[in-house]
Amino acid sequence: MVPSLYLRRQPRLRLDKVIRKLICACVAAALPLLLLPYSARAQTGLLDHRTAQFASGSGNLAYLGLGVALPLLTDGANGKDHALRTADALGTSVIVSELIKNIVREKRPDSNARDSFPSGHATAAFAVAAMESHYHPRTAPLWYVGAALIADSRVTLHRHFTHDVIAGGILGIGTALLETSSRHGLILAPVIRRDGRSNARGTRSITLSKTF
Repeated sequence: MVPSLYLRRQPRLRLDKVIRKLICACVAAALPLLLLPYSARAQTGLLDHRTAQFASGSGNLAYLGLGVALPLLTDGANGKDHALRTADALGTSVIVSELIKNIVREKRPDSNARDSFPSGHATAAFAVAAMESHYHPRTAPLWYVGAALIADSRVTLHRHFTHDVIAGGILGIGTALLETSSRHGLILAPVIRRDGRSNARGTRSITLSKTF
């Protein structure tokens, strides 16, 4: 029989771990992005223009697609669960990013469009990086470096200010933390169940066996 004292302490211990992970994740997002040159007007990233175009275009799509699909190839019986969770965090972060854009309405540095804050590219990339890092901690540096390069490309191409991509990175990681700490998921909650059984559509659900 499990001691009652242990049962009482579990929620507190789990919450403490989530808070510590949140702090570390925000630092992980902010540090590489803070290396980007910042000024209120200048937009000069670390990448050359050609590389930035790739990172912002086809490279970004490949990165996001790999982040969602890779668990299907590497995570065995949990592959579908992890892929679904990653897609859930990605989709939720992008929706929240778009909502914030419509509220803040910050002007882009290269046009009169008022949808600069936060960067959707950075939000999506860091959401995927945080999810993959949760499932595959050893590859975390690779995922975060990739996300930081995508964020940098948006500054290099004059599509965003540096604070836009920093905010996007933190938003993406924060969404991933909510995803991994939630038993029911976020926008895909109807197809994500905590008991591990299949739902009515036949989609296998998520059972969280680790605390984040």
